[in-house]
Amino acid sequence: MIISPSLLAADFSCLEQEIKRVEQHAEWLHLDIMDGHFVPNISFGVPVVKSLRKITNLFFDVHLMISHPLQYVESFADAGADMICFHVECEDNISEVINRIHTCGKKAGLALSPDTDVSVIGPYLKDVEMILIMSVYPGFGGQKFIPNSCSKIRELKGFIMRCPDVSNDLYIQVDGGIDEHTAHMVKDAGANVLVAGSYVFGTQNPEQSIYTLRYS
Repeated sequence: MIISPSLLAADFSCLEQEIKRVEQHAEWLHLDIMDGHFVPNISFGVPVVKSLRKITNLFFDVHLMISHPLQYVESFADAGADMICFHVECEDNISEVINRIHTCGKKAGLALSPDTDVSVIGPYLKDVEMILIMSVYPGFGGQKFIPNSCSKIRELKGFIMRCPDVSNDLYIQVDGGIDEHTAHMVKDAGANVLVAGSYVFGTQNPEQSIYTLRYS
């Protein structure tokens, strides 16, 4: 089980200290990139990712919530991203974005918003390393978990089992409203990467929070 704390919930006045609080306990760091167009919010961009890369060796799990990811893939790859995940609902050609990510030597992920049917990712399953099921609507942290997300995870697992060309190592990530209760639910459904923001960074003891997510 991989835990990917979401930096969006951290204290931005002391990001280095916030990362140090989790880097010995988590495997990945989730970096939400928002453009104010695909989602009604703006977070941070390439310069911040590049700066953070200098202070930690955590795996950078970059989630592009942007309308045109193709034009930014190389910039985030150069800034230090290890995984670049973008939305199937974006305005660019999906296969072209995946190919660009791989050309840059990075892992590719494909995200689905809550109202998007799992079946749309079928043609791309064999080409990506991760599928992200959004269990809240993208754009803002602190939302409540959408219960039918577990059904989508199970449906995704079914797709994977029926596709002989899909790697058994495919990551199934869940992002949104993850705590000790929902973590148990999504793991039972088949998720193997959990993104958690306030549950980790909003506590005095992130080590305990990460441990609870991993073993709940």
